Amino acid sequence: MDELYAKLFDVGCIKFGEFKLKSGIMSPVYVDFRILVSHPDVLKMIGEKMVEMVKPLEFDRIAGLPYAGLPIAVAMSIEGGLPMIYPRKEAKDYGTAKMIEGKYAEGERVLIVDDVITDGGAKVDAIGPLARAGLEVKDIAIILDREQGGADILAKMGYKLHSLMTLSQALDSLVKQGRVFEEVRDNVRAFIAENQFGKA
Repeated sequence: MDELYAKLFDVGCIKFGEFKLKSGIMSPVYVDFRILVSHPDVLKMIGEKMVEMVKPLEFDRIAGLPYAGLPIAVAMSIEGGLPMIYPRKEAKDYGTAKMIEGKYAEGERVLIVDDVITDGGAKVDAIGPLARAGLEVKDIAIILDREQGGADILAKMGYKLHSLMTLSQALDSLVKQGRVFEEVRDNVRAFIAENQFGKA
């Protein structure tokens, strides 16, 4: 995994500095896997490792979440021969006006595929159209868990999260490889500890 952490850092998927998150909170780390579409070698590696991770799970097809989860799901689909669908963010007002693209049958079990989890909100929102179409969702596969409580929130709702890596694992590897200073890692860890979601 050290090679993968290094590649993700080198292409800019994991950045350190000061970044404003969707929640408005300022974060010392920013994780952005959307850039993987410009690095097919790294995307292929992610696809291979994700397929390996989900092999023990039971599902009929995978569902990539727009937008960051789509290329990851496509990489997995090609690598593992996994049939894929995806829920749209909004229904088309022309043609079939479908909310889910791809072939599926009611009652099938779908594995959700996305990039990162923070509080799990986006995952729950995306599951809605799939559930309304009669599809069953039990498992969610992602590249990286920011370790801010998203896995616990999903677990309380009956979903199991499977992450290829955690932010802590990535940080430890990058420090070991001399790519990130220990001070930066410790600063990110302190931020994660102070910004947890789903705590009473």
